[in-house]
Amino acid sequence: MSMLETSVSGFTEQLASKAPVPGGGGASALVGAVGIALGDMVGELTVGKKKYADVEDEIKALMERAQALRGKLLACIDKDAEAFAPLSRAYGIPRDDPSRDEIMEACLRDAAAAPLEIFELCCEAIDLQKAFAEKGSRLVVSDAATGVALCRAALQGAAVNVKVNTKLMKDRAYAGEINARIDALSGRYLRLADEVYDSVYGGF
Repeated sequence: MSMLETSVSGFTEQLASKAPVPGGGGASALVGAVGIALGDMVGELTVGKKKYADVEDEIKALMERAQALRGKLLACIDKDAEAFAPLSRAYGIPRDDPSRDEIMEACLRDAAAAPLEIFELCCEAIDLQKAFAEKGSRLVVSDAATGVALCRAALQGAAVNVKVNTKLMKDRAYAGEINARIDALSGRYLRLADEVYDSVYGGF
C-alpha cells in the first residue's frame, strides 16, 4: 500500500516503529511537502488582493510551481521506501557471495537516488519560499518563514540520507561526485533559508 494512503497518525506510528520504512528519507519528503504547501497557502491568501495586484501574475506562477513540487515530494515518500527494500535484503547476502558487491553497489545507488531527488526539490522549494516571503501578503509572512524552516530541515534530512548510502559505495569517484554536489548546494541553500527566515523573524 502506498504511504500516501495512510493517515498522518498512521504514518507517524509506522515511522516510530521497527519497520524499515518509512525512514529519514520519507520523513524528509513529507516535511518538505508540508513546507512548500505553506508557501502555496501564502500565495492563495495574496492573489485577489488589490494591494498585491502588481505581483499577482508572479504569485500565481509561483503557486503552480509550488503545487508541482508538493506532488513530487509526496511521490518521493514511496520512491524512498521502494528503493530501501532491496538494499535491506542485500545486507543479508553472505559476505562470501561473489555477487554481493555488485548487488550492494546497485542497491546503494538506487537508495541514494530518492533522497537526492528530495534534496534537489527542497533546494527549489527554498527558492520559491524566498519569493513568497518577499512578495506575498504581509499578513501571512510568518507562514512563509515556517515553510522555509521546514524545507530547510527536509533538505538536511535528505542530505544525510544520501550520504549514508554514498559512504558505503565501492565506486568512490561516483560517491565523491554526489557528495560534492550535496556539500555545495547545502552550503548555499542552508544560508538562503536562514536569510529568508531571519528577515521575517527579525521584522516582528
